[in-house]
Amino acid sequence: MSTTPKSKQERRRDRREERRLKREAELRAAQRRRALLIGGAVALVAIIAGIAFFSLRGVLANSTQSNASSTATTVSVDTTATAIASMPPVGLSAIQCNSTEQLTYHVHAHVSIYINGQPATVPANVGIMPNCFYWLHTHQPDGIIHVEAPGPNNFVLGTFFDEWKQKFSQLGYPQQLDQTSGWTAYVNGKPYNGDFRNISLISHTLITLAYNSPNVKPDTEYNWDGL
Repeated sequence: MSTTPKSKQERRRDRREERRLKREAELRAAQRRRALLIGGAVALVAIIAGIAFFSLRGVLANSTQSNASSTATTVSVDTTATAIASMPPVGLSAIQCNSTEQLTYHVHAHVSIYINGQPATVPANVGIMPNCFYWLHTHQPDGIIHVEAPGPNNFVLGTFFDEWKQKFSQLGYPQQLDQTSGWTAYVNGKPYNGDFRNISLISHTLITLAYNSPNVKPDTEYNWDGL
């Protein structure tokens, strides 16, 4: 029985799926390598963060000791993430486009954007060109920002938006993102006071941005599917 040849679109879809499966296999292998690399990464973070990092650790330690006698509640603080957020933000000029994806520092954040009450899609392939991957990029139109760099640093939302606007504007950059008013921002479901461009893209951060959209419910959970 004859088989109808696949269309060009179907072949492209198959190739994308093959690349996705290959990336997933690479990520699983990278998880094993990261177990060995994390010690060095944390040490690097400590050096760069300097006095701010160690001061924060001291405050947290003193707070834990003072509360131990009066409460059984334990507050877990990701000191690595805190140290990263204390670093100066990395601008677009420092973001490289490499021939392969970087796996030494690999985290994911998610952003949901609403404009005039309607969801705005963060498109696939922002930060990806033929044989070239920027440290900040997307693979699918699902709002996940992949941060894949040679080492930990304070990569922020504004840098990703600059990359989208300046290098991939053909993918439908919303001009409202350039407005300084009209926006409400949330991080992990809580209101964010300040310029949303300064939000750090730390592992599994959930960012919700609403422009002229007062009834938006911020994201508080997301199925990362192993990311």
